Amino acid sequence: MTNIQAAFWVVALLVVLAVAFDFMNGFHDAANSIATVVSTGVLKPQQAVAFAAFFNVVAIAVFQLKVAATVGKGIVEPGIVDHHVVFGALIGALVWNIITWWYGIPSSSSHALIGGIVGAVIAKSGGFGSLIAAGVGKTVIFILLSPLLGFLFGSLLMVLVANLFRRASPLRVDNWFRRLQLVSAGLYSLGHGGNDAQKTIGIIWMLLIATGYASASDKLPPGWVIWVCYVAIGLGTMFGGWRIVKTMGQKITKLKPVGGFCAETGGAITLFLATGLGIPVSTTHTITGAIVGVGSTRRASAVRWGVAGNIVWAWIFTIPASAIVAAVAYWFSLLLFA
Repeated sequence: MTNIQAAFWVVALLVVLAVAFDFMNGFHDAANSIATVVSTGVLKPQQAVAFAAFFNVVAIAVFQLKVAATVGKGIVEPGIVDHHVVFGALIGALVWNIITWWYGIPSSSSHALIGGIVGAVIAKSGGFGSLIAAGVGKTVIFILLSPLLGFLFGSLLMVLVANLFRRASPLRVDNWFRRLQLVSAGLYSLGHGGNDAQKTIGIIWMLLIATGYASASDKLPPGWVIWVCYVAIGLGTMFGGWRIVKTMGQKITKLKPVGGFCAETGGAITLFLATGLGIPVSTTHTITGAIVGVGSTRRASAVRWGVAGNIVWAWIFTIPASAIVAAVAYWFSLLLFA
């Protein structure tokens, strides 16, 4: 009990740091939720961020906390996590997020956090033995699957819509899908909040269990953790990551409302599926895959593959880069919190 009381200020500091990551997650990933609806002119930027933030928070009432359970209990073996590991993981994720936001690269906050956890755990244990293969494995597999599923659903929806409305005038189609894109943007923002807020819930839960403020047998984290994380990601989205909007909305491919609807709906289906399975996926990967899928149905040259290729390289480097920063931060924390 003495150790818990002595470490209270450290735990409180790390909770604040985790909430800052959650806010940065919303800030960094705001473009994923609003880029298509802004680039097609359906909503103004200020309207779009408020719209997306609202559905980020509403997700608290829609999804079970399966992703939070995966992050909190399914990535690292019990007994390995301590406040040094959590500090390293959060710093690794935050630093990578800031770097990619600054350069306008739509990387994954989710995989930055997973990379941070992996790097800090390896730094502590000296190897991979303390990681839970199933939890890490399904997360890594979905690095490939989430954009592919987004691509598949986005392109199939685009083909389906094109056939259903082939006799309709372009003006009529545009008017219909300007309205429908509000539905698809809302669904995508719901999926974004449901999956991404739970990752921060999971790491705070992990910290509370490690320091004795929660029990490993608890089925749910404390209620205040859930509310704080959902509100934080909503506020982050409200302030928005404008540097990334242009890349997501226009540089990959030019979108019309019908394309925006198909991309957002394809991305939302993927996020709902992954969240239901308890898999922490990248909303960035998912919507990028869906946008590329929509663009490719017109013709291959409609997609700027060079831009998409640069984004893929950022995906590849996210986990190892954040893991390296997390390992350094872990060693630093041994001195800072000695």
